[in-house]
Amino acid sequence: MDARVVRSGDMRTLKDTVSLSLFGLGLSLTAFPAAAQKAPPTPQEVMREARRSVLTDGIEKAEAVRIGGIDQWISVRGRHKDNPLLLFLHGGPGFTALPSAYFYQGEWEEYFTVAHWDQRGAGKTYALTPADKVKPTMTVDRMVADAEEVAAYLRKTYGKKRIVLVGHSWGTVLGVKLVQKHPDWFSAYVGIGQGLDVPRNEVLGYEATLKAARADGNKKAIADLESIAPFPDPKDPARTLANLHKERRWLSYYEAHGWRAPDWHGAQVWRYSPDVTGKDMDARDAGLDLSLEMFWGPITQMNLTKENRFAVPVVFFHGRHDRTVSAQLLEAWFPTVQAPSKKLVWFEDSAHMVHEEEPGKVLVHLVNDVLPLTRGK
Repeated sequence: MDARVVRSGDMRTLKDTVSLSLFGLGLSLTAFPAAAQKAPPTPQEVMREARRSVLTDGIEKAEAVRIGGIDQWISVRGRHKDNPLLLFLHGGPGFTALPSAYFYQGEWEEYFTVAHWDQRGAGKTYALTPADKVKPTMTVDRMVADAEEVAAYLRKTYGKKRIVLVGHSWGTVLGVKLVQKHPDWFSAYVGIGQGLDVPRNEVLGYEATLKAARADGNKKAIADLESIAPFPDPKDPARTLANLHKERRWLSYYEAHGWRAPDWHGAQVWRYSPDVTGKDMDARDAGLDLSLEMFWGPITQMNLTKENRFAVPVVFFHGRHDRTVSAQLLEAWFPTVQAPSKKLVWFEDSAHMVHEEEPGKVLVHLVNDVLPLTRGK
């Protein structure tokens, strides 16, 4: 499933240049001492104002909602309240999408009302309840039940009979289970980086990364990868989890997470996010550790290849170079899918983070392939 992205390095400090033209007056800013002394807005404030919904019928709401017996964070944004509602299920597990959503989602909001949910034990939800109280409840069944409650809450709150369900990576596991349980709740299902046969997926990713390291003559990578063989270890999930960071480091280095981006720049865009703070990101890191601890064992046993019958239209977005979630496995599985309609869209310049790597193309296909499926529903 999702690579463990480490928040390493730093981005250049943002320097905004503001030009003030007072037409015909020839006045300088020094003529207004109060304005001159006012501190410039932070990058986060600039971003927040730039994307503010200016239409009177827009939606901009972020709040803790009682889901599954605990408070969980849900953010909803859109320019027109009558637009179809889209629920995005993030990956990981524990890798919340909200920190980076601001830089690709704005255009989505012209056509959809977009809801992000920080899942149990993840991101802002992690910070709302002590981890020792949440940890015993973190099971796959509970996560599916939470997703069910979130979808029901959104449908009721925003008056939508059916919504669009989008899952990314780990979120596609929840998405498939949810859309098959309640097909009447959804106008369409979109799988981005669709998870299938996880044990085989991990083997393929490891083998491809080791092959790339050997071709590259990368002695450090070869030594690291050979030291954790067999990966994954079918007899010892705990050992596999202990070695996951080392494997994911080189998998990302060889562009299986972000295509042509060995040090995936998307990991840093949170620094200018209007939706999260450094404290929120600390919570996400802690939640990611907890989520991997609780779910990695069950995840490595999952195989959804037989879950190929859908009662709703399905669309799959997949990066051609994705080895975090195997493009090879999806290509073999897709012909077996039975649904009212189905489509597979390949993103030739992407690996695993399709919606961040090719946001323009994602928007085009959401509008052309998904939006029509919501009409009259």
